[in-house]
Amino acid sequence: MYTRADSGFWRTGKTDGLNQNMSGLKHHMSLPVSVGVLLVGLPYSISLAAQWLYGWPNKPGYKKYIEALKPRRIYCLTKAVLETLKYLQYGRLYFQWKSWYKNEENRKHYEKGITFGRRSNKLDLYHPPNVDRSKGVPAPLVVFIYGGAWGSGDRSIYCLLARQMAEELSATVICPDYFVYPQANVLGMVQDIADCLVWAQESGQKFNFDKDNIVLIGHSAGAHLCALTTLFLIDAREELFLEASQQRDVTLAIRGVIGLSGVYNVMDHYEHEQKRAVEYVSTMHKAMNGVDNFPYYSPTHLLKELSRDKLDRVPPFALLHGTDDIIVPVASSAKFCDLLTSLSVKVSLYLLPRVDHTEIVTDLMVPDRRFYHPIYSCIKQEYRKLLGAC
Repeated sequence: MYTRADSGFWRTGKTDGLNQNMSGLKHHMSLPVSVGVLLVGLPYSISLAAQWLYGWPNKPGYKKYIEALKPRRIYCLTKAVLETLKYLQYGRLYFQWKSWYKNEENRKHYEKGITFGRRSNKLDLYHPPNVDRSKGVPAPLVVFIYGGAWGSGDRSIYCLLARQMAEELSATVICPDYFVYPQANVLGMVQDIADCLVWAQESGQKFNFDKDNIVLIGHSAGAHLCALTTLFLIDAREELFLEASQQRDVTLAIRGVIGLSGVYNVMDHYEHEQKRAVEYVSTMHKAMNGVDNFPYYSPTHLLKELSRDKLDRVPPFALLHGTDDIIVPVASSAKFCDLLTSLSVKVSLYLLPRVDHTEIVTDLMVPDRRFYHPIYSCIKQEYRKLLGAC
């Protein structure tokens, strides 16, 4: 019995030791596996999902998959995707504008869903709350063009911004929808914005705004479209399919353009997208109908092609850009400012410390946002200058 017990004890101890060794081995193996999943599996999963949803590299045959699997592209694209998680901080703001836009009591502040243009787009028109409309004095008009990388956006998202802008600037504010990719290319978007301006020329008396005092304000892709539309009108482009008299009247009515974190040189921005490895998942090159059309849709290129007579008709520009912007680098506005200055076009440039690409527009929506007052201070100063009030 002693021997069996002793033998049994030995066998049990050996088994326990083996289990401990196996447990230790599993522990040592789990760490490399976990690290591998975190550093390899997760980035590849995220980036491949993004490319599957939004577009593979523009390469022939199997080469597009080789390009898609390059480590640099994987990690840069994963970083760009993870950066979008910061948009979760705008959850409260999302519910604010969603609730405000659906509340019928707020209809006293604006006219909702007005049809305009050749594609029957919709616009919302916001009345200045601090102007007595009964006196019949027309308010100046601001047309706000939202961004969205030429592939997304909706006028309802900017209801709080338009409401505050109408109050801060004592102006009627129009926020139109425009067709985005894939429903339209950039030319179609420019046509939609031009149609909105023609509608404004025809509707000033009905809605009591000054059709001859228009300021365009745009954010990101919207700033690009504001600049591009203005230059197309000045150049009297046939592809706008507008009568010459309509183009002339709209051009004379535009007092200036205020761009918020805008793209003005499409090739420069494409190179920036390449550095971030997002050029193929981005909507930009698709909306431009390919790289070959980048100069045609770049305000910088158009300005260089204009005659001196047409350059003299380019309205003043005010450019605002946040120094913390990683989506559209601050150099975009700085270079555009330099070009406008070299061509003797009036321009002002504001570089806003610690402001990023999203904050420059979301912080205009409600007064308790961190950069609300600094940004509006710049906009109001330039707005008064554009209207000749100072």
